[in-house]
Amino acid sequence: MHRRTFTKLIVAASLVATAFTAHAEAAKVRISHGYGILYLPLMVMRDQQLIEKHAKAAGLGDVKTEWLTLDGGNVINDAMLAGNLDIAGIGAPGFITLWSKAHGIPRSEVVGLGALSTSSLWLNTNNPNIKSLKDFTPKDKIAIPGIKTSLSAVVLQMVAAKEFGPENYAKLDPFTVSLGHPEAVGSLLSGKTEITAHFTSPPFSYQELKDPRITRVVDSSKVLGNITLDVVFAIKQFVDQNPKLTKAFMDAQEEANAYIRKDRKGAAATFLRISKIKMSQDEVEKMLDDPDTQFSTTPNGISQYITFMGKAGTIKTRPAKWSELFVPALEARQGS
Repeated sequence: MHRRTFTKLIVAASLVATAFTAHAEAAKVRISHGYGILYLPLMVMRDQQLIEKHAKAAGLGDVKTEWLTLDGGNVINDAMLAGNLDIAGIGAPGFITLWSKAHGIPRSEVVGLGALSTSSLWLNTNNPNIKSLKDFTPKDKIAIPGIKTSLSAVVLQMVAAKEFGPENYAKLDPFTVSLGHPEAVGSLLSGKTEITAHFTSPPFSYQELKDPRITRVVDSSKVLGNITLDVVFAIKQFVDQNPKLTKAFMDAQEEANAYIRKDRKGAAATFLRISKIKMSQDEVEKMLDDPDTQFSTTPNGISQYITFMGKAGTIKTRPAKWSELFVPALEARQGS
């Protein structure tokens, strides 16, 4: 072969390889968030098309996003393992459960991209006889979005362990029923169903307490501290195959958090627009002004879940430290 022809072929092959590399990452990313204020950063990212913005800046072209609204750790984990999701916001316990089950399984292994939010879960009741956890009877039913592994389920167990002793962490489990937060609000306020209590996050906790018949029994932050409640995670294989897109997502989340800090009114308006929950602008701004409600990508208190879930037998494989659950970029953070 003539040397000049060979050189042209090498150059052409190099150009093809370069073009392939530039377009090797996914052209579409499927993401889910839940209903409440804990998912606000993802709602801002969705509303302002921040992932698309950062993906284009990273040279990935016009990346498409597909957004789903899912609630409950089991539902989200099933969707992820079925290949219907790429990235999801989820309660920390649900993520830890899946990480433990899938650890070391190449196509199922998951990794955290960072924390999502911190707030307080309130256990509200319509039963005037209930003043504390000790007052619940078999006639009472506590609504949570998923039995055993949902955020509400595990945090309720952690609160029960503080109240009744570590060995009695599951004391309230027989009283729990699986019901999505929006449906649970309606059931509790109606007073016409078996639901006499609801362990929930903002805005649902706030909506319920507007009714004078509803009282708050427990505030989780006063029992457990201000720990991360929700995180963002993905299948590890997706992260490994899409490093630029993953970074674009993480950068978009940081921008969303900065926007929430800077513009409370705009953030509140975004929540109402995306969630379609019927509340006033002032009510949402009040929730965002609550010092217990924070948005940060640095995990805080993840070790509390790991320790508790390990002792309870909910997870078999336990990380030696919190950072093993997340991408290496977070390892230097002052998380816990």
